[in-house]
Amino acid sequence: MAAAKWRKVLYMDQGVPDNYVDSSFLEELQKNIYIRHYEYWNVVRETGVVTQQLSSTCIFVVIFILMSEHRAEPAGILIGALITTILGFLLFDLIDQGQWRAEDRRSLTDDARSALIFVSYAFGLSPVLQTLTDTISTDTIYAMSVFMLLANLIFHDYGTSKVVVSQSLSLNASVFASVCLASRLPSSLHAFTTVTVSLQLFALWPALRRKLKIFHPGSQHLVTWTSVIIATLGLLAVHTVAAVGFFLLHIVITYAIPLWLVSLQRYKNNIHGPWDEAIIQHS
Repeated sequence: MAAAKWRKVLYMDQGVPDNYVDSSFLEELQKNIYIRHYEYWNVVRETGVVTQQLSSTCIFVVIFILMSEHRAEPAGILIGALITTILGFLLFDLIDQGQWRAEDRRSLTDDARSALIFVSYAFGLSPVLQTLTDTISTDTIYAMSVFMLLANLIFHDYGTSKVVVSQSLSLNASVFASVCLASRLPSSLHAFTTVTVSLQLFALWPALRRKLKIFHPGSQHLVTWTSVIIATLGLLAVHTVAAVGFFLLHIVITYAIPLWLVSLQRYKNNIHGPWDEAIIQHS
């Protein structure tokens, strides 16, 4: 009588030890069937989003330092912010031929009204913002600002759907940092400029970057390098070591780490088989 074929079950007595396996045990083994293969330049384009946000943070800090050291006038910064905002708005509208405006049922008049309301409220409240944290020590203000800017970087939307992403938390953290820093500037116009630049860099600029990434992915390299060059030149005016360090950090994040990630792909060795947990596919 032929011997019964061994089966991969533990609830039957097959006359062999529980840890026994035969040659058919790994017949259904599969390797690397769900591996995602990365292309170097695609990874570079995606990591550029991180460098862009770091550049925005550096530009904001540089503007604050220049104003606090009386090396830049708030009126000049406001004029520059106004010009770049108008150009950015026109570009934002041009990218999708006004499709977003049609979907939201907004007109140019609506946008102009919203901008005017914000400017009026921000300018009217700037004396309050300047003295809001006046009683708090400068060291505490700077520490709070650092933590808030770090929170902005951590919770910023880099194009992922992770739980840690929160656009509202990221924006609120940057605005809170600008309010804290505004109290260390000499006038209400300085405070108004700080809050305005904060919203431009951390609210309007990311929205334009996302729209460019969706409709013109190839523009990401230009956006990344433009942001990095502006941030590096700004840091160079404040601290040479910081400028060099930031530029090297950009090279590492944008080019070295993607190269390292791509080179590690050949070491992937994921195994799959009937022992895997069921994967629920959402339709």
